[in-house]
Amino acid sequence: MSRTAYRTCPLCEALCGLELTLDDGDRVIGVRGDVHDPFSQGFICPKGATLGRLDGDPDRLSGPLLRGPDGPVDTTWNEAFDEVARRLRAVAERHGKDAIAVYIGNPTAHSIAGPLYAGALVKALGTRNVYSAGTADQMPKHVSAGYMFGDPVAIPVPDLDRTDHLLMLGANPLESNGSLCSAPDFPGRLKAIGARGGKVTVVDPRRTRTARLADQHVPIRPGTDAYLLFALVHTLFAEDLVDLGASDGRVHGLDDLRALAVDFSPELVAGVTGIRPLQIRRMARELAAAERAAVYGRLGTCTQEYGTLNNWLIDVLNVLTGNLDRPGGAMFPRAAHVPVYRRKRPFSTGRWRSRVRDLPEVFGEFPVATLADEITTPGDGRIRALITIGGNPALSAPGAERLDEALAGLEFMVGVDPYLNETTRHAHVVLPPPRPAQTPHYDVALLSFAVRNYARYSAPAVGLPDGRPSEAEILARLALIASGVEDGDPAGLDEMIVASTLVKAVAVPGSPVYGREPDELVKALNGKGPDLRLDMMLRLGPYGEGFGADPEGLTLARLRDEHPHGVDLGPLEPRLDEVLCTASGLIELCPPSFAADADRLRARLGEPAPAGLTLIGRRHLRSNNSWLHNVPELVGGSNRCTLQLNPADAARLGIAAGDPVRVASRAGTIVAVAEPTDTVMAGVVSLPHGWGHDRPGTRARVASEHPGVNANLVTDERVIDPLSGNAVFNGVPVTVERLD
Repeated sequence: MSRTAYRTCPLCEALCGLELTLDDGDRVIGVRGDVHDPFSQGFICPKGATLGRLDGDPDRLSGPLLRGPDGPVDTTWNEAFDEVARRLRAVAERHGKDAIAVYIGNPTAHSIAGPLYAGALVKALGTRNVYSAGTADQMPKHVSAGYMFGDPVAIPVPDLDRTDHLLMLGANPLESNGSLCSAPDFPGRLKAIGARGGKVTVVDPRRTRTARLADQHVPIRPGTDAYLLFALVHTLFAEDLVDLGASDGRVHGLDDLRALAVDFSPELVAGVTGIRPLQIRRMARELAAAERAAVYGRLGTCTQEYGTLNNWLIDVLNVLTGNLDRPGGAMFPRAAHVPVYRRKRPFSTGRWRSRVRDLPEVFGEFPVATLADEITTPGDGRIRALITIGGNPALSAPGAERLDEALAGLEFMVGVDPYLNETTRHAHVVLPPPRPAQTPHYDVALLSFAVRNYARYSAPAVGLPDGRPSEAEILARLALIASGVEDGDPAGLDEMIVASTLVKAVAVPGSPVYGREPDELVKALNGKGPDLRLDMMLRLGPYGEGFGADPEGLTLARLRDEHPHGVDLGPLEPRLDEVLCTASGLIELCPPSFAADADRLRARLGEPAPAGLTLIGRRHLRSNNSWLHNVPELVGGSNRCTLQLNPADAARLGIAAGDPVRVASRAGTIVAVAEPTDTVMAGVVSLPHGWGHDRPGTRARVASEHPGVNANLVTDERVIDPLSGNAVFNGVPVTVERLD
């Protein structure tokens, strides 16, 4: 007999509801979109449709591994945790706390356990050596939001369902399904803008699937978005098109911004960007004239040398056109589990600095671009041990070959990952989390970026075998080990965190439990592990029952039992007053560090365009970095690791389709297969991210049969966005030649 279970897809940021069919052996035999989900309404993409194949992948690790003399061998959970405790304690005693580092990968954000427990592990270790995929992906957005609004997670998202004019830069949501803008059926939402008479403009060096759907595609030379954005700001000021709307009287630095923009006229930036001055002015005028407009930038704007300036200027445009925090503009979602009464300190960076390259801390971490430096450079504070939680930095970090070699030299490494991949093949202990069907799901990280207020909880569809720890229990055990409690009960960590949170909540005016007794509140909670903590978070949240303050409000039990397909909490609403926490109490339009980096941008304005070709990345609908390359259905068709280049460049270099070509940069050399296409502008070449599955010692049969090449063998870890530490994957100078 088959049965049905419902859950949220954990494979990208779209938050699509899924309907799973399981056989009597608890195997997922069918996946389709959940038509009753109020947010996704049955939409599903090829990744979600293959969740059953991923869930049942025979290469997924079912138990822990220990590295022996002849390679990894199966072990028991107790033996694995005992080894972790013994080896981590030895490293800390010999070399100090900072000798242990943590890397938090992208998959962690798509789980309930990662956001809830990774912080506890870092705190227990007491290390400053924290790294994540954030500095290979999105850190400029956090830095921009932090300095403009005071809160690094207060990232405005376009109100897609009500906007009349959408300007997108460096985003390809028809392939990525959206990012830091959670929106199921992004293609349908873009089409709806046109259907109601609106306009979508895409700025991108490639004519992507998104650009083909848009009303207008504006090609731009890679790495020059900040010049275009400054020229748009210049035009708004020069033509008296600035209208702050509801933000009037709530901004600081308007005159400083105006003065900065003077030197970035459309005529001056045209030669750098490749965009005609008239077109730039028209874009600014259309943005200002639209009744409701939003500017949205994503990965392509972050992974540049001026990533923070790009994302700052994107929200500057939203402010200057009166579209920040208004329906149809760029708005701040209100997640059900995030209380609005929190005391927040204004954002800052550089509280400590990295040992080797003297790079500032940003959002509690160092750039992944310097992780290899910290492992290989002798001296006090050198990283000797590493814990990775999800992710695959041996492929995804810039200068990946050097990091891969560095990982091999660690004294000790722990990998929390379901696969023996290019990174965890170096681990001394691998602790695999359970399969997705065995795991509860609530998008702790991603619901804060949804284009409509919404919540959904998915209980495990399949129970865990006796003795098999959940992902939350694995991370909690590591946190307890790091704090010196080697045989502790993970439930004790959750109870401690709940008690600590409630003590703070009852002391904050405006909290629904202000002035109450924490011990009394604890008795009302239900569940254990992450469920216990999530129940507390929902009760304290903006739609919560407030421990009796609003009997109709949300609890975990109500969300789970009364809304198995999710609950629609309404359209985005203006809430700048809840979000803003800068020292001035105003939107900071011209933070001093941003203005200083604008001077660096201005100094390069007159430089000639670099000779040769420029490398950019590429997204695939059937891919999410390197996670899904072991699913047969997701590595065929158009999901190919080829070097795309313009036919004119191919003809000039004597390159034909299918030819092997050498791609070289300062950092390294790779050999790829050429794919001439007019979707890439002249002077630009493109490789997708997350490939290079040709390393020995992995256990991913399908991926190794479709290895591709690792683009990060030619990206340069020495070049980063200085304000955020983000890696630069777009705008990499390269040479390309045909191989005989």
